[in-house]
Amino acid sequence: MRTRTPLAFCLAAVLLLTATACGDDDSKPDPMRDDQWALDALHLPDAWSTSKGDDTVIAVVDTGADLDHPDLKGRLVDGHDFVDNDDEPKDLNGHGTHVSGIAAAHTDNGVGIAGGAPGAKIMPVRVLGADGSGSNDNIIKGIKWASDHGADVINLSLGESGLMAKLLKGGILNAAIKYAYGKGVTVVAAAGNDGDDVQTYKVGTPVLVVGASDTNGAPASFSNFGVDDAVSAPGVDILSTLPTYRTKETLKDTSGYGKLSGTSMASPYVAAVAALLHQQGLKPDEIMSTIRSTAKNPKNVSKLGLGIVDAEAAVKKHK
Repeated sequence: MRTRTPLAFCLAAVLLLTATACGDDDSKPDPMRDDQWALDALHLPDAWSTSKGDDTVIAVVDTGADLDHPDLKGRLVDGHDFVDNDDEPKDLNGHGTHVSGIAAAHTDNGVGIAGGAPGAKIMPVRVLGADGSGSNDNIIKGIKWASDHGADVINLSLGESGLMAKLLKGGILNAAIKYAYGKGVTVVAAAGNDGDDVQTYKVGTPVLVVGASDTNGAPASFSNFGVDDAVSAPGVDILSTLPTYRTKETLKDTSGYGKLSGTSMASPYVAAVAALLHQQGLKPDEIMSTIRSTAKNPKNVSKLGLGIVDAEAAVKKHK
């Protein structure tokens, strides 16, 4: 399930970008920050005084990224394209660019939005094509490549269009995730958008599964649930970066920003929190256990899993 931003919002985004053309000034607040309700729901700004994820690389194994986006340029490290078999993972869909901005867009640069981990870098690994689909082999290769090329956190937002259900049939990704874990990488994955009670990974697979919550802190209607030790994060009407050229997600505008919904949007927020903890020197087991133990679920809503992630509580546990 995904929603697009009304045209009026996109036009407003263009005006905001025009009014803040000097985007290299890192002291200027992001003009769209007030529309990022999820940052506050996760207490991320309160966590940044302790950690911003410096010297941490988040690999976004997805559709690639807009490599010249003003809110991503300078945030990117070298990636790879397993669809076209080259080293230019340009996003021809839009999904990967949106996920990347959530995780680590430029923050306080006077342009657009703020990222969840302002000090982290993004490694774009393209394994999904322009239509958002991809082969099992390429996704496995992408996970392993990222693990071998300096990723500290891997985000798998593969929950769109039934792709997750297809991939998990027979446990295809479990071995690749274990490989990443063996390399010291924390793997964060979207739960999927079928609204089902499903155990998406084999029990014992070292992965942090993330469901989606809404603006009221309730489970999103589309979010899968039921995974052991899963957590939740905002995934409804999430504002982030989109390609500045025409793709599947930008057919009606190329303003560079828009809102989407899905567990795909919830997962990179948790990947960002993992990056904050990585800067503090925590290993994958410690990162996952800290995020889980500090998640909040005061009403014991089962569809939220262990609860909604609390970035401030997580980083202060190891301050």
